[in-house]
Amino acid sequence: MNALPWTIVISFGAAALLLLLPRSAQRGARLVALIAALLGLAAGILGTVTLPGYGLNTLVHEPWIPQVGATLHLAADGISCVLVILTGLAATAGILFSWNIEKRPREFFALYLALIGGVYGVFLSADALLLFAFYEIAIVPKYFLIALWGSTNREYGAMKLALYSFVGSALVLIGLLSAYAASGGIGFGIHELAGATYGHSFQLWAFPLVAFGFAILAGLWPFHTWAPTGHVAAPTAASMLLAGVVMKLGAYGVLRIALPLFPGGFHAWAGIIAGLAVIGIIYAGFVALVQRDLKFVIGYSSVSHMGFVMLGIAAATPRAVAGSVLQMFSHGIIAGLLFAVVGRMVYDRTHTRELSALPAMGLNRAIPFAAITFVIAGLASMGMPGFSGFPAELSILAGSWAPRPVLVLIAAAGIVLAAAFTLRAVHVSFYSGADARPEHPFEPITLAEKCGAGLLIAATIVIGLKPDLLLDIIVPAFNDPLMARIFTGGGQ
Repeated sequence: MNALPWTIVISFGAAALLLLLPRSAQRGARLVALIAALLGLAAGILGTVTLPGYGLNTLVHEPWIPQVGATLHLAADGISCVLVILTGLAATAGILFSWNIEKRPREFFALYLALIGGVYGVFLSADALLLFAFYEIAIVPKYFLIALWGSTNREYGAMKLALYSFVGSALVLIGLLSAYAASGGIGFGIHELAGATYGHSFQLWAFPLVAFGFAILAGLWPFHTWAPTGHVAAPTAASMLLAGVVMKLGAYGVLRIALPLFPGGFHAWAGIIAGLAVIGIIYAGFVALVQRDLKFVIGYSSVSHMGFVMLGIAAATPRAVAGSVLQMFSHGIIAGLLFAVVGRMVYDRTHTRELSALPAMGLNRAIPFAAITFVIAGLASMGMPGFSGFPAELSILAGSWAPRPVLVLIAAAGIVLAAAFTLRAVHVSFYSGADARPEHPFEPITLAEKCGAGLLIAATIVIGLKPDLLLDIIVPAFNDPLMARIFTGGGQ
């Protein structure tokens, strides 16, 4: 049996085990969580390298709800493999940056791993109803992680994220049930539903239900407002997961379900999605440029970068979609690193994220490792050559040029904005008070933090220098008939 399904089993199993530990076993809870995350990452990598080709491979196919034709159908292709590896990396780094959690660590890590298990399940589901179930499983832990362990306006941020998520889920469910009924009740397998014949008028209203329902979680403008608020309110590890993998669930749902099921509807709405994506890139860039809270800068940065993902998907060319998947991986790594620096290395030590207050603390001298890490993460976020964001954004823009050259030119301005707000954040927070010294020394950067940062930095540099490591996995997935009909405009 391929190791990929074990990512789900390990995550949920470890979450259950954590709840069985005595409340006093704080160190044990951390170790169980870290071991589970490492095992999940190892299973993801092993399952990927042993997969017989990167077209769609069935991993598990068992009955689940036979009355409606829903099955426990787990499958993987190159796209899902890349996102599974991203999830393992983000999960491991998030636990390392949460090593200081003292408030109910057992429950914190149990919810954290339950969320991770749900994310793994989404990326490996080949049954639409099963994917939806895992998608919903991931929502509940998000709420509690923010509401119980968050900071600024945590209850408001948690509730706003949950409400947006549930509204999006309701739209997706209506669309899926409509497709099930229109197909004659053939089941919820994605290939089965996509193989049915839907009228053009049906696709015109069914596609936006599913696409925009998922796109809410992807942070597509104007449905993005939950994202900065949620990122700021969340504890560090939850911020890393929200930006790193949870936002990817929305983009993945659009790519995996909305486009294959309703290609005719997609091609009618693609221009609108592309336009909204570009508005998000520019709008979020300008808003990030004037933020006074460092975490809000990173939150709006995530919205801007996810706009590139949606632009590539809307282009529906192999190069653009490959770039979008690569951008999902890249942004997951880079955003996680940025939130780790801001949330754990800076805020937990200084107890402020206000850009006006940070210069007086001389952070480049007080915590030089954090300063260096933030510079590296900033360069990666700007899409500098040598980091994973460069080949990802270049592929998206190049692949989107033929269908939408004007939007590509506008989106390219977003890269300039990204450089502007990133350089401002780096300068003001770490280097504008170069001669300042804090009144009291800050806690040194811990070994766990250094390991977490090193893991993410290594990932973005390795993929930046050798993007074919992932592209050689992603591109073969396009040979699947479902993906091929998206690129050729089938089903219109």
